[in-house]
This record gives sequence, structure tokens and C-alpha cells, in this order.
Amino acid sequence: MKPINPLRLLLICVILAIAGWSATVVTSRYSMATPVLPATALATMGVIVIITLILGIRILRWRNSHQPNSKAKKTQLDPLLAARTLILAQACAYAGTVLLGWHVGIFLDQLRIWSLRSDQGITWLALAMAGGGLVMIVVGLVVERFCRIPPEDGDTNSVDGKKGRPARGEAAAEGEYAYRGD
Repeated sequence: MKPINPLRLLLICVILAIAGWSATVVTSRYSMATPVLPATALATMGVIVIITLILGIRILRWRNSHQPNSKAKKTQLDPLLAARTLILAQACAYAGTVLLGWHVGIFLDQLRIWSLRSDQGITWLALAMAGGGLVMIVVGLVVERFCRIPPEDGDTNSVDGKKGRPARGEAAAEGEYAYRGD
């Protein structure tokens, strides 16, 4: 798998901020409810973040126990658990980006009418959701970094035993994921 590109996350966030702002303008024009998630969504976001962190810490513990000077017990890592943790981390980062962008757009529209409203509950809720999205992005990127496996000493990729160009499907450099390229 390829690592997450932060510029892609930024682009998604900007596009969804524009969409969130536009949706808020349209809903307020037609006297509809502001399209913001309820406060209970913060609890769900928190559960997702905690599960992602727990699984990521398991991968990090395994990775740190396999350092050359480590005295920790050498255990086997389930490759499916590692792959699922990586996918969960990337999904967490992308979902956080969507939530951050959407609710930043709503927050920006609500700032426009800040002085006209007496109740700012929707504005604070949109800001809290954007903060939750930011936490999801950070946790997703950190756990994704936990899932990178450092190269082992003595790894060679060429036929004659010298360091060579990686074969198709192998990691190209230290700390990268193996990727087939198709």
C-alpha cells in the first residue's frame, strides 16, 4: 500500500469545506436545519480513535521488540492484523479529513452570521466536530507510521548478493510499503 499523501488530504479537506459552506448557505436560504452532525458523533469518533490507537500500539510494540538490542520476548505478528490496522489508520485519516472539511465549511458560514444569532450552539458543535476530525487525522497518520517496518540488516535485492534495485512488489526504500505499482 502507498502511504497517505498529505496534499491529497488537504485537497479533500478544501473541497469538502466548500461543499459544507455551500450546503449551509442553501439550507439556511430555504429555512432548513444546518447540516451538522449531532454531538453523539463525537463519542463514535472517540471510539474509532481509541480502537485505532490500541491496534497501532500493538504494532508499535511488536516493531520495537524486534530491534537488534531489544531484550523483549520475540513474538510473531499476525500479518492480517498488521494489514487491517494499516487500513483502519488510513480510513481514520480519510474520514477525519471529510469531517474536518465539512464542518470547517459550516463553521465559516456560521461566523458570517455570528452577531445576528443569540444561540451559538450550532457554531460550537461544528467547531467541536472539526476538532474531532483533526484528532482522527492525526491518529490515523501516526498509526500509519507505526505500521512501517524497518528493513532488516543484510537484506539484499539483487541476484549477486549486493544491494540492488528492489524487485517488483518490494519496498523501494526504508520505511516504505511494498507496492506492486499497477
